Amino acid sequence: MKTKTKAKGAVTLPLNTILAGDCIEVMRSLPENSVDLIFADPPYNLQLKGELHRPDNSRVDAVDDHWDQFASFAAYDRFTQEWLSAARRLLKPNGAIWVIGSYHNIFRVGAAMQNAGFWILNDVVWRKSNPMPNFRGKRFTNAHETMIWASKEEGAKYTFNYEALKSLNEGIQMRSDWVLPICNGGERLKDESGEKAHPTQKPQSLLHRVLVGSTNPGDVVLDPFFGTGTTGAVAKMLGRDFIGIEREEAYRKVAEARLAKVRRFEREALEVTASKRAAPRVPFGQLVERGMLRPGEELYSMNKRHKAKVRADGTLVGGDVRGSIHQVGAALEGAPSCNGWTYWHIKRDGKSVPIDVFRQQIRAEMGHRPN
Repeated sequence: MKTKTKAKGAVTLPLNTILAGDCIEVMRSLPENSVDLIFADPPYNLQLKGELHRPDNSRVDAVDDHWDQFASFAAYDRFTQEWLSAARRLLKPNGAIWVIGSYHNIFRVGAAMQNAGFWILNDVVWRKSNPMPNFRGKRFTNAHETMIWASKEEGAKYTFNYEALKSLNEGIQMRSDWVLPICNGGERLKDESGEKAHPTQKPQSLLHRVLVGSTNPGDVVLDPFFGTGTTGAVAKMLGRDFIGIEREEAYRKVAEARLAKVRRFEREALEVTASKRAAPRVPFGQLVERGMLRPGEELYSMNKRHKAKVRADGTLVGGDVRGSIHQVGAALEGAPSCNGWTYWHIKRDGKSVPIDVFRQQIRAEMGHRPN
């Protein structure tokens, strides 16, 4: 078991461990401001009345476990407020939380999150590509669940790997409606009797998208309702540390056996597409200082309509316009802005080369590898 402590004498943070007990009590025992992300799949409080049957009168294995039963909405609200308060205490200032739920509970949870001080960033709809039918035929098929993603407070920083999520979506900006299948087939864990080990086991694809999008390798991910350990399994594969809390012994046993078989991906495979803003800044003047471009050399616009000369101080002069590579490009094009790195080119060995090639060369020397 790997552990972390904030300072000498501080409470040890038990990493890559499943902790037994009530999630509220356990979270209160952990060090403050120690967790990067929380993924919570709390009881839905489904309020089922009697058994549910299919048209052929066979019984549906619905969620009727004791942990999902509360005496009243007021009791459920108290429980929600308490675990959210304990969770918020654990989050680092730049941490975030995801909570998943159904129409039975997610609206109450969302209000409680706002009351607790969380700042909602998005609600994400998980649209199930293979939902369970509505057997009674009295309502729409319940084909989605809702996830709320929130930062610790308004204005707080948080991790969002925008480019990585865009790459997952074939280069298109990731939307807030995710079409993914429910957990079934070989992924569905079974107990010793061959029955479903957990009634609401979440698919690995869902947690993969959450963790790739909102954490980085080495981050600590806490799941206070660990169940059979999907969060821990995906975190381990992706090089994140996890802490699971689960009061039901049967679920802990299944999760422990599952996690023992999980292997972390290779370090190189864990790298994701980074935002261009995360790349080290290289001033244009550095290209001049290092002799990659010489004062007096002419640069050409990518459309060949304009040209400008490099000056010793890292500025350009084009006609009557003087300034940075961006300012001169924008002025010559009559545009409000211009990315000078891609706009300006230079002739090298008879070929037109964008000046961004030289910037990338410097970044490579700094240890930054473009994705």
